[in-house]
Amino acid sequence: MRKISVLDRILLLGTCLLTAYHISAGMNDLSKPATWGYTIGFGTLLIACLLLIILGFEGLERQPVVIASTLIPLGISFGLVSVHFPEYILPYLIFCVVGFGMISVTRITAGGRTATIILALVHGISGVLITFMPVVLSIQGQTRPGYILVSLGGAIIGIGGLFLAFLKAGKPVLRQEKIISLLPVLLFFMTAAYIGGFSFR
Repeated sequence: MRKISVLDRILLLGTCLLTAYHISAGMNDLSKPATWGYTIGFGTLLIACLLLIILGFEGLERQPVVIASTLIPLGISFGLVSVHFPEYILPYLIFCVVGFGMISVTRITAGGRTATIILALVHGISGVLITFMPVVLSIQGQTRPGYILVSLGGAIIGIGGLFLAFLKAGKPVLRQEKIISLLPVLLFFMTAAYIGGFSFR
């Protein structure tokens, strides 16, 4: 596993600061479900980045970190659903709870291919919502054009997720060290795109 560098820590710290700003000042006038969703998603991102700063990239191998990181796309996608499609809050909340539960159980008890498939499925559904919902809403004129930046953030982290998924499956697109070296950059620009996009909601 590649050792974390000073530049990596600076990028991760920048991500923490952007995330903290959004949690404290970027969610005004939202419904309670949306606020809860975004707070869980961005709060988990903040904690995950702090753990990487402290533990280094070795923290990515720890099961609690992998399990908890699932709350990032689930929380953000739940926030999006709550804002734009409030009639689907309950069914999507059920999906989030069941998905997180299945990831937790399979990561602890089953492991291997089963855990990877469940993780990819839950991350995939929430990631598709984050990536495509803002684009569609912007095209339909329901939000300002800048809201597409949220989709850009989803696409950026989606690329990182695909790289990690192929690596875990034993079919890496890039070498492990290269993927790990890209992670702080992807997290920083993903967060910047999210915060920029949400300012246009």
